[in-house]
Amino acid sequence: MDRRTSIKWVLAASASWPWLRTRSAAAADPPTPAAPAEIQGYGTDPDLQKTYHPGDVWPLTLSPSQRQLAAVLCDLIIPADEHSPAASSVGVVDFIDEWVSAPYPDCQRDRPVVLQGFGWLDAEAMRRTGKGFAGLAPGEQTAICDQICERARAAPAHREAARFFALYRDLTAAGFYSTPVGRKDLGYIGNVPLTQFEGPPRELLRKLNLP
Repeated sequence: MDRRTSIKWVLAASASWPWLRTRSAAAADPPTPAAPAEIQGYGTDPDLQKTYHPGDVWPLTLSPSQRQLAAVLCDLIIPADEHSPAASSVGVVDFIDEWVSAPYPDCQRDRPVVLQGFGWLDAEAMRRTGKGFAGLAPGEQTAICDQICERARAAPAHREAARFFALYRDLTAAGFYSTPVGRKDLGYIGNVPLTQFEGPPRELLRKLNLP
């Protein structure tokens, strides 16, 4: 089973979970913005006549080097193949940046897990090679991820990193498979306007033994 197919199975299984529950690189990056917990309330409802841009609703979190790392890790989880492009090319990094920046309880809970996970990846890469994670060759990146991609097999010292990877994999899958490209890759046929409804397909009714 290829990696993309495995991700689809993980996403399907995760639908029943409550799942949509550092740093050693680039010292010149600006400091990470304050945690959204300092923002009081969620603000007003959005103006549906306005076009919002990243950072308009609340300050975003990820620095340029963190966004680079986020993109590399997204594309290790969902790489490009013959059916669709890699995760980072359809806005998954923007989705994750918004997620860890939002003031909602689940997002605030996940924020430190993601940021500390990025820090662990960079620290582990520096320990092994003297370079940050995003600067490693793909095989070197995969070798690090293989240590934390399954929480049950992760060494005790890597359990928190494995927790991060499980969360990041879920966020990557959620971001990717909620885009038009991801829905097409899944074969999802909803959210399509119809001028008229002819009823369920006859093949489906026969499969369900319905008249």
